[in-house]
Amino acid sequence: MSEDQNQHSEEGSFKEQIMRALEEGKKSREVEAGKKTSAYSGTSKEKKNGSDDDLASSYERLFGNRQNKQDTTDSEQKLKSTEKIIEPPKKAPIVEDTVRSEPKSAANKAIPQETKTTGVDEGNTSNKNVEKIEASKEAARRIKNRHSEKTALPVKEVEAEKVPKNDMNAETEPSIFHRLGEKFDELRHMEEEFEEDLSEESNLKRAERRKEDRVVRKIVYILTIGILIVAGILAISGYNYVNAGLKPLDKNDKKLVQVEVPSGSSNRQIGDILEDGEVIRDGMVFNFYTKFKNLTNFQAGYYQFSPNMSLDQISKELQQGGSAEPLDDASKLTVPEGYDVDQIASLIAKKTDFKKEDFIKVMKDEDFFDQLKTQYPDLLTDAGNAEDVRYRLEGYLFPATYNVHKNRSLEDLVTQMVDTTNQILTPYYSQIKEKGLNVQEVMTLASLVEKEGVTQSDRKKIAQVFFNRIEAQMPLQSDISILYALGEHKELVTYKDTEVDSPYNLYVNSGYGPGPFDNPSQEAILAVLDPTETEDYYFVADITTGKVYYAKTYEEHMELVEKYVNNDK
Repeated sequence: MSEDQNQHSEEGSFKEQIMRALEEGKKSREVEAGKKTSAYSGTSKEKKNGSDDDLASSYERLFGNRQNKQDTTDSEQKLKSTEKIIEPPKKAPIVEDTVRSEPKSAANKAIPQETKTTGVDEGNTSNKNVEKIEASKEAARRIKNRHSEKTALPVKEVEAEKVPKNDMNAETEPSIFHRLGEKFDELRHMEEEFEEDLSEESNLKRAERRKEDRVVRKIVYILTIGILIVAGILAISGYNYVNAGLKPLDKNDKKLVQVEVPSGSSNRQIGDILEDGEVIRDGMVFNFYTKFKNLTNFQAGYYQFSPNMSLDQISKELQQGGSAEPLDDASKLTVPEGYDVDQIASLIAKKTDFKKEDFIKVMKDEDFFDQLKTQYPDLLTDAGNAEDVRYRLEGYLFPATYNVHKNRSLEDLVTQMVDTTNQILTPYYSQIKEKGLNVQEVMTLASLVEKEGVTQSDRKKIAQVFFNRIEAQMPLQSDISILYALGEHKELVTYKDTEVDSPYNLYVNSGYGPGPFDNPSQEAILAVLDPTETEDYYFVADITTGKVYYAKTYEEHMELVEKYVNNDK
């Protein structure tokens, strides 16, 4: 037997098994269908066919994978064999029932036998042969269509031909796969509900956490702002407190306070002593200041300080040393603002054991001046280069309160005065150079401003008037210069006085003159360094009120003189 015949026989046996399984299924369903009402009788065949098709599809899914290639080959061979059967016109047609019921190999064998039995005269049986041929063709087409549907259509298309699910009249028994699908859908639905519950719960928790986070962030933000505000307030308060502690306790209080610094006292202990004596504002600030400035070698002894003294001035006094015995009023010396050398000499002779002539001698000692110039070059170099000066230290003896100890010399006292002036001018040396001035010129104008003006605003305006006159090459014409040239102190200056022959006569001589006319205060020095802008060239002060009047022209100035000076009230 050939290979094709073996394949046909195997296919026939396989199909026979399928058919028997279909028959058994039909019988079991017919028994169950008999229990149903007669209303389903009209569609029983369709239901059974659908069930058969389902079972066939199941078998085909189970066994079709291994038979795909073989079924495809068998279907092609069956089609070819069917075509061979149809092609001979003289052969007898194949009965449809035989083809359907018999296997392909049996059908091939039956065709020749039937052809032999039906082989008669063609002329007498032409009509019958035509009908048989047509019937054979119809049967072949059915077989071809059936085989092509089984081999060509995929499983999903075969399942699509089943009775629709929506057909409520279809009586099909649910398969295990269908039941598993329903269980799967039910589980998936339960899982979705569970996930929704979890999602809702998690959303509530997240919302609660976000709310808590917002509250925490708000609290942290408020606390941070509060801390920053408190820190800022403390920083500003601390800065203001330290800044105030570095300044004199009271600039207007010149009263001397006697304090004792014991031997071996630290800077902190000295600060506490000064604070307790109401000389400084805070002892801790004094301690920090001395450490920052690296000020050491403070001497023990008795000191007299005033609340208007700066920390630097107090530190200088402590470095020079105090008195071994308590001081009395005779030991203090206060130099008023605007005093000249002659006036200071008279004051020293009155308040101490030193004589006026001894002090004037120290003022004219060139060797002593050179020593001071070497010690304070920025302060005294210009004074050393000046010509026709009466006293080279005029203007550099700062007006303040000093302690005159019995064990100190006049040179020590003068050095202390010059050192105080240097401390006042040290921050302004660079500013003086930027203005194109020298220290001697600044101190000269400051000595005039000190006597000409009373208030700080008037001093700043008078300083600018002097600058305007110098720029216009006009003499300053200050009465202060005439009085210094005369060596006298009086309220009114006459026309004859203005003709005095002296380099200090600024009615005759233009410019600044040889040098200062007295010892100015710090306020007068600052007025010269920062004058108020004005275009005036003249000023006059009311003798009775002290108010100063300014004018741009000489005519306006003379009117003011007649009104406020020469007019007898």
